[in-house]
Amino acid sequence: MQDSLLSYSKKFFGQLTTKGLYIILLLYTAYKLGEVPPWAKRVIVGSFAYFLSPIDSIPDLTPVLGMTDDLGVLAFGLVTIACYVTDDIRLLAQEKLRKILKKDIDQSIINQVHSWL
Repeated sequence: MQDSLLSYSKKFFGQLTTKGLYIILLLYTAYKLGEVPPWAKRVIVGSFAYFLSPIDSIPDLTPVLGMTDDLGVLAFGLVTIACYVTDDIRLLAQEKLRKILKKDIDQSIINQVHSWL
């Protein structure tokens, strides 16, 4: 069971753009390290649950369109808890993103996500 969940998660994370991965890292870091109230934590968990759910309004097998609703829900979750995403959380998420991608990040992507906050 655990192996199938891991391979299922890898499939989705492999399809993510840098922007999507950064949104996930911001949400995760805010959940773990931020002073986020319980209602905001439920928003984060709900966003992740939708992202990982095999039941989807637009099938993820559809090229390009398949991930747009997932990323939309993640972005909505981020905007909903924006006031709890501090500069420290942003820096930690960017550092994690650099480690994952093993390269420098296109700053325009980071700025675009930050413009929502």
